[in-house]
Amino acid sequence: MISEQEAVKILAVSDVVQPQLHNVDYLRQAYGGVDVLVSCGDLPIHYLDFLGTTLSVPLLFVRGNHDTSYAVSPPGGDNLHLRFVRYHGYLFAGLEGSIAYNKGPAQYTDQEMMVRVLRLLPRMMIRRLWAGYGVHVLVAHSPPRGIHDLPDDRAHRGFAAFRTLIRLGRPMYLLHGHVDTWDRRRTRQTVYLGTTVLNVNPYMLIDIG
Repeated sequence: MISEQEAVKILAVSDVVQPQLHNVDYLRQAYGGVDVLVSCGDLPIHYLDFLGTTLSVPLLFVRGNHDTSYAVSPPGGDNLHLRFVRYHGYLFAGLEGSIAYNKGPAQYTDQEMMVRVLRLLPRMMIRRLWAGYGVHVLVAHSPPRGIHDLPDDRAHRGFAAFRTLIRLGRPMYLLHGHVDTWDRRRTRQTVYLGTTVLNVNPYMLIDIG
């Protein structure tokens, strides 16, 4: 169970490059204790490589809808899309992309995303039976429909399929980006059916355990 594991500290990033994180001294002083770097997408490869190399931590990532260069030259880390990766006893999984809005890469209709959700659910549901949760951390680019999304903005509408994933698979955490947080009144943390949904855009430090 999670209470028996050593805590893991995650630096989660997405969407917007932060100038202060390009400062080696600041980055090491402020975030030198993190265990893993997680990207929720839409970030340049050089930025992710810099963060991971400076902090000397592994990178777990998914593509955002603007990460067109990843197909040719991906960042130096583990692409979580449709995969399960265990790190320090914690189980991570991922789903890339946004809702389809202009036929670009890493864009899916809700039906297409549901097909991908169904590829993850069997293992998550089996694990939930004995552990109480499907994975510790589900990493996505987009939010679930109706949670942190912008329903009137076609490009930033969340996936209804993610609500099914939460209901049946019960990840402990669902991390996402895609939706900006310049408006500080915008909610960044929501608990839905026991899953803590976090909008990490542009970055967030998360302690698990």
